[in-house]
Amino acid sequence: MIINGVEMKGLAVEHAAGLADVLTRNRAAMAPYEPLRSEAFYTEAGQLARIEGMLEERDGGRLVPYVFVEVRSGAVVGAMNLGSIALGPLCSGGVGYWIDRAWHGKGLATAGLAEVLRAARQDFGLHRVEAQTLIDNHASIRVLAKNGFTEIGLAPRYLHINGAWRDHRLFQRVLHDEAPSA
Repeated sequence: MIINGVEMKGLAVEHAAGLADVLTRNRAAMAPYEPLRSEAFYTEAGQLARIEGMLEERDGGRLVPYVFVEVRSGAVVGAMNLGSIALGPLCSGGVGYWIDRAWHGKGLATAGLAEVLRAARQDFGLHRVEAQTLIDNHASIRVLAKNGFTEIGLAPRYLHINGAWRDHRLFQRVLHDEAPSA
């Protein structure tokens, strides 16, 4: 999928340097929304180790990681994942995403999430996808709303973000009501 000159594609080890670069450039902007990270996280080696772990989860059927790559330059400008995939009677997964600050407002997260929801239903047979966001992350809440998510609750002190336990709003998108595959 290509939108505004950016392609969403499956995460691969060759994205390590690009991820380290974009995460370093966006470190201050992302700090209010992210856990505290070690210095190693912002290096190519740190991202390579992280990617290798994510690909193991992918191969285990629990995670589908994507990156957003600018077609012209090859620069990584964001990431999205469908994770915590559980089949059986739950048929559910969770989604997370971030976009380079320079690319905010260009529809990447909204279009990428629509594609992930399509894959969640058609490729994985999921019944629902959930998302959580800090209570004041209005940009993320707009992306979720544009993709048909509904708020289902509040989780006090849900995740340790930027050095403290933070409240999160919980959302879900029900994809279908068919019975799970036997």
